[in-house]
Amino acid sequence: MSEQKDVNYKRHTARYRARRRAADIMYEAENRDVDPVAIIEDRVSLARDHDNGVAPVAEYTQIIVKGAAEELDVIDETIERYLSADWELHRIPAVDRAIMRVAVWEILFNEDVPNATALVEGVELASEYSNDQAPPYIHAVLDDVIQAQSADNPMSVAAEEASAQDFEDEFDSQD
Repeated sequence: MSEQKDVNYKRHTARYRARRRAADIMYEAENRDVDPVAIIEDRVSLARDHDNGVAPVAEYTQIIVKGAAEELDVIDETIERYLSADWELHRIPAVDRAIMRVAVWEILFNEDVPNATALVEGVELASEYSNDQAPPYIHAVLDDVIQAQSADNPMSVAAEEASAQDFEDEFDSQD
């Protein structure tokens, strides 16, 4: 990832550090064209031997990476849906893709994490690791993903499914 800025990492929670490491692993996997789950498995194995100097991999880091790897197509489609018309996912810096993938996985697939937390910490990761333009557009994309999840949003998946079911019910009642 890009040059680190001066940050007091001690103030960050264990979950934040797990997110940061998950983004690091997602970034590394994409750059090396390797399965991120394989990287996790290697790191867990290497961490067992203290002579290797590899830090243990937090359980939450493993959960994020495995979950994001399993749902990568859905996550990428979701991110692409909310990018501006001028941008495509492959044109965004790899570090920003990794950060958004972690945050979008939490928003879509981890009910234990409040959406606001996933958004704020995703933006904070972007502030630490990316350029000055990244935090605002990552914030916008993540906010759009969250807004689309809202049941009262007419563009949400739940609303679309309910509308489709209403149409089917109405069509069936006409028979």
